[in-house]
Amino acid sequence: MAVVTIGEAFAPPTEAWQRVSPRLATAWRLTTVLIVVPVTAVLIVIFAVQSLMPGVIAVSVVAVVVLGWLWWLLGRRVASFGYVERDDDLLVTSGVMFKRLVIVPYGRMQLVEVSQGPIERAYGLSTVQLVTSSTSGTVIIPGLDRGDATALRDRLIASGEQQQAGI
Repeated sequence: MAVVTIGEAFAPPTEAWQRVSPRLATAWRLTTVLIVVPVTAVLIVIFAVQSLMPGVIAVSVVAVVVLGWLWWLLGRRVASFGYVERDDDLLVTSGVMFKRLVIVPYGRMQLVEVSQGPIERAYGLSTVQLVTSSTSGTVIIPGLDRGDATALRDRLIASGEQQQAGI
């Protein structure tokens, strides 16, 4: 029996992973700042109005620690996303602590959607979402350049039609 390392279990047999844009980390970090900073400001004001300086200091320290940890984690999370298009299926991997590998047979795809939020649009990014006929249902590939997302959508649709035509 061969010993398989964790990295090998998530490696495609012969192809290289296509990675998402590193700009996704910047977009996610901006979103995080837009959430953490206002919440922190409100909490600081509440403690300051009540003249609770230890609370102001504690909220400030916790906010800086949480923001620093999320900054680091989001960079790692973006680096963990990857996908490989093979003849019969699509492999998608993600995860930092809990790795995930999803294999989507083209014939099981029901819907391929490309979407953008306002921050993604500002960074020229899109998200490709595949809905499958499985119970887990949805596979998401975030942070693709607009053109790459559109091209991937078109290739997936063509492959899905080709697989279903062969049934």
